[in-house]
Amino acid sequence: MITILSPAKSINFEEPAPSAIFTIPTFLTDSQRLIRILKKLNKTEIMNLMSVSEGIAEVNKARYQSFKAPFDLDNAKQALFAFSGEVFRHMRLNTYDSETLAFAQNNLRILSGLYGYLRPLDLIQPYRLEMKTALSNPRGVNLFQFWGDRITIAINKDLKSDPSPVLINLASKEYAKAVNFKAIKAPVISIDFKELENGKAKIITIFAKRARGMMADFIIQNRLSNPEDIKSFDVADYQYSQEDSSESHWVFLRPRPK
Repeated sequence: MITILSPAKSINFEEPAPSAIFTIPTFLTDSQRLIRILKKLNKTEIMNLMSVSEGIAEVNKARYQSFKAPFDLDNAKQALFAFSGEVFRHMRLNTYDSETLAFAQNNLRILSGLYGYLRPLDLIQPYRLEMKTALSNPRGVNLFQFWGDRITIAINKDLKSDPSPVLINLASKEYAKAVNFKAIKAPVISIDFKELENGKAKIITIFAKRARGMMADFIIQNRLSNPEDIKSFDVADYQYSQEDSSESHWVFLRPRPK
């Protein structure tokens, strides 16, 4: 069973990772192609391309210029510990022992605008490049065209060697667009988290991000390989809703926190 997540805009390269074990991103050569394009952009071009402030553009201009391979623990950090957004803050990463990390490495994947498809222990350098970015490149006019079917092929490769081939989609809608789910050669289950208020259920982005992290953590900590076991997820008062779910789309509900 493979679970996919979105990355985070916020990153933490100040604190050292709790593990010295690392791997190299599968598509690092492709990442370097993107970096060569990004290095040519000035601050104003980055601001316009990414719709960010002058300060954020300046920071990322410096990041692109300092990007350098080969990666090692002196100039890069494992993706699972480098991302620090809501999803990753709601995973109990400080409790992961070597066996838990090994399970995560085998069963969790993080989609990325710059790196494409990351294993948890793949090294990354600081960056910001959202998948929706309309960056013109030799393969097209945006990152979806740049990555093409590469991410889908990589997922299928992982599923082929998995003893329980099922894809659990915990990615945001933006990043899920980078996957051709019709071409996935295994069952796909997409999961949504909704908040109940005044008899109506709706997705609230900040809560959904946190819940994705909690569920990814739940799968990893409990070493789940059977999707049916996910239905027992009850963290932060979420409960599986049979009524609102279908075979390929599962919904978890809870009363909206006060």
